[in-house]
Amino acid sequence: MELHLNDYTLHFLANTRKSPHIHKSPNYLRRLRRRRSSPTQISAARVSASGEVEALVAAPEQPGGKMVVELVGAFNELTERMDNSVLSTSSSRLLFKALKLCIPILQSLPLAPDGRSPLSRALSVAVILADLQMDAEVISTGLLREVLEAGAISIYEVRDRIGTSTAHLLHESLRVKHMALKVEVLDDDSATALRKFCLTYYDVRALVLDLAIKLDMMRHLDYLPRYRQQMIALEVMKLHAPLAHAIGTNLLSLELEDLSFQYLFPYSYLYLDAWLRSHESGNKPLIDICKEHLLQSLKSDPLLNGMVSKISVEGRYKSRYSTMKKLLRDGRKLEEVNDILGLRVVLTPISEVDELEIGKKACYRAREVVQSLWEEIPSRSKDYILRPKANGYKSLHMAVDTSENGRTRPLMEIQIRTAEMDILASGGTAAHALYKGGVTDPEEARHLKAIMMAAAELAALRLRDFPLANPKGLETDKRGRVFCLLDKNGDGKISIDELMDVMEELGAPGDDAREMMQLLDSNSDGFLSSDEFDLFQNQVEFIRNLEDRDDHYQTLLNDKLQMANDTGLIQLYRNEQDGSLVTN
Repeated sequence: MELHLNDYTLHFLANTRKSPHIHKSPNYLRRLRRRRSSPTQISAARVSASGEVEALVAAPEQPGGKMVVELVGAFNELTERMDNSVLSTSSSRLLFKALKLCIPILQSLPLAPDGRSPLSRALSVAVILADLQMDAEVISTGLLREVLEAGAISIYEVRDRIGTSTAHLLHESLRVKHMALKVEVLDDDSATALRKFCLTYYDVRALVLDLAIKLDMMRHLDYLPRYRQQMIALEVMKLHAPLAHAIGTNLLSLELEDLSFQYLFPYSYLYLDAWLRSHESGNKPLIDICKEHLLQSLKSDPLLNGMVSKISVEGRYKSRYSTMKKLLRDGRKLEEVNDILGLRVVLTPISEVDELEIGKKACYRAREVVQSLWEEIPSRSKDYILRPKANGYKSLHMAVDTSENGRTRPLMEIQIRTAEMDILASGGTAAHALYKGGVTDPEEARHLKAIMMAAAELAALRLRDFPLANPKGLETDKRGRVFCLLDKNGDGKISIDELMDVMEELGAPGDDAREMMQLLDSNSDGFLSSDEFDLFQNQVEFIRNLEDRDDHYQTLLNDKLQMANDTGLIQLYRNEQDGSLVTN
């Protein structure tokens, strides 16, 4: 069964975003039409688990219907990224209200200077916050910041329509926005003092929001002239990236550092990036290959499996910025940096009387498995289980040579620990992060850590509640939440009046609701059942996946072209003083 897309549906696909950080090519509609006329045509259907092809309902044509598609798609994307621990009924309602308020306003605004729509920018920031597992109030504030800064709404209107606490957080985020103006010169001393001030006197959630906005801005900085790029990158490098370290959002801080490094020293960044790319095997990252190889070897070891109930392996690349710092500080060559690649093995010992001792034995057995796979560099290995650090940190650290078949590869650091050791190590992360963020006094670090934890706990408690009773027995998984929010009277179906209420909140006329009801109401009973609405959600997901796949292939092509262009940099730099780095 194959349903060909008509011209309207092509237009609808071309104007509906999948993701806030994906831009539509001007030739997108033309590409879709070309596919339609080719032998392999697009089918607006999905394959069920049983292998049957299920047709999807038609796309709504009116602006109101398109806004409902945007509302449902954005809500589902954000809630899918959020953990259940922060996704209560109250938080779902708050996020839904914020989306209903901001979507029609942001869609009506002109493009931003970076070429994106304001809605795309707002959703991009919201996705970053959701990935950081921030609560719905922070995510909603991230959406509303774009509306507020466009002058389309006031904080007082946010207070009346969304809530006082969201309005307060929005006000705090505006205070944080101007923190860099508190110092005349952004040198090391003033940057450190300003970070300490922010950690003490600002709501930590407002700091996270500001950092998410900075990250989104850094990802789309190419439109600015070079001197402006470098000014912003320097501020982010000295102030925001260390601040992100200090509040424990390490993934965010690492990307901020790398993006700043890329704009401040582009040739040095390209040298490192090209060197790392030269060690990749096909389209699969080297770290993923090593991770899968190690995990399979650990799980197939009978002796180890007799001691543990669970084995996990995590992988990471050392950031470009951290690698460059190590090269400049220690005077090493790239081949001598032993932790560009990193794997962490976490073992959960079986429940026995002497669980601690079994865990230690499991760690040493895992080390033997690693030694059977790669050549260990003894001078780089440390046993923090036999001799723990002063703060109680325990783990085995190894450096191994992953080169094979005469092909040189970077050294890889491997950490091996039990689940309990990992929890203890994570518990010390906040103090370590504060140190990385410029807070070196232990008493001050403990004080600031207490402030951050108290703020986070208060936010979580305020939005925590019990799930609503569901008398009709509707499924209340994440995808079912949006149906329950539209079904205001809780009777297990969405009426035309309930759909019109949502349309009116989005600023659309009632005719749009009637058109959408006709499209989605497959049995023509005048109501949308959960099954009918789920089919509609499948269509929204199908559209987003189709666009994502199209842009994914375009990205792969661009990466291959960039790689072909950049690989010449390695030879260029190695011709300079026997492989030494040239900074710009």
